[in-house]
Amino acid sequence: MGFTFVNELPTPDMIREQFPLAPNLAEAKLQRDEEIKNVLTGESDKFIVLIGPCSADNEDSVVDYASRLVRVQEKTKDRLIIIPRVYTNKPRTTGEGYMGMIHQPDPEKKPDMFEGILAIRHMHMRVMRETGFSTADEMLYPENMRYLSDLMSYVAVGARSVENQFHRLVASGCDVPVGMKNPTSGDLTVMLNSVVAAQLPHDFIFRGWEVQCPGNPLTHTILRGAVNKHGQSIPNYHYEDLRLLYDLYGKRNLKNPACIVDTNHSNSNKHYQEQIRIAKEVLHSRRHSADIKQMVKGLMIESYIEPGSQKIGEHCYGKSITDPCLGWEDSERLLYEIADTLD
Repeated sequence: MGFTFVNELPTPDMIREQFPLAPNLAEAKLQRDEEIKNVLTGESDKFIVLIGPCSADNEDSVVDYASRLVRVQEKTKDRLIIIPRVYTNKPRTTGEGYMGMIHQPDPEKKPDMFEGILAIRHMHMRVMRETGFSTADEMLYPENMRYLSDLMSYVAVGARSVENQFHRLVASGCDVPVGMKNPTSGDLTVMLNSVVAAQLPHDFIFRGWEVQCPGNPLTHTILRGAVNKHGQSIPNYHYEDLRLLYDLYGKRNLKNPACIVDTNHSNSNKHYQEQIRIAKEVLHSRRHSADIKQMVKGLMIESYIEPGSQKIGEHCYGKSITDPCLGWEDSERLLYEIADTLD
């Protein structure tokens, strides 16, 4: 095979032993995990908002952004649970472009996997230490999960990964909620099959070990829109889409049927300002239908300090180098509006 083995990287256990999570932060994370779990099981009527940059490319600006969320969380804590997106893996449709901090701790330099592993753990840990927030990240590479699993309170599986058996198996062993996005085709059955698989127990090979996973009852769906055969975006956040998903859930024996609506990607056709309107429409659907209110537990919003996006090398602080994001002023206003409209 055409592999060149460059460096043997440290295992997650080695990294976690070298850079452990402080006991007080570990306890705070467990409390946050329980609060989030209670929303997904229906024990709490709070609303989850997963919000942050498309990709976490710069530690200082990511921590700055998360610090701004602290004030909003404090004022809305009786209604919202805010989870910062600290996405350090970036799926690329063509395999070109910025691959995320785990590959490129400096986007303008060549990949350095060892430095990337240290950088992502340091950033997630710094967010927790300085803000009190545990974080969300994407499971792009399942074997890398345990480098961060003691820091994250939420895991997303993307549209291009959701059909992959390995992602489903690893999700079954996660002890925090895992959101399964619909595939780019928009097939809701594929998404729900992924939830079924992740909620079941499994035995499989993981990092050279035979492992057993108990199944994850907090696995749920994420609607992110679809792309048709002509490459056109097809949203799936409208009332009729939510109603269809509710009915499909009703035909399956799944634990904790729940959905998060992604306001960007193919739902907005990457017109990032549309996220404001989309969020408000989803909230309206929840007010209109008790069934949808019960199922839709939150929103996912792409947001950063500066609005829009930039090319790598432009060096605008707090501006996305991947998909365009809402700026802070609009994001802050939207978060308060979300909280104010919840019953």
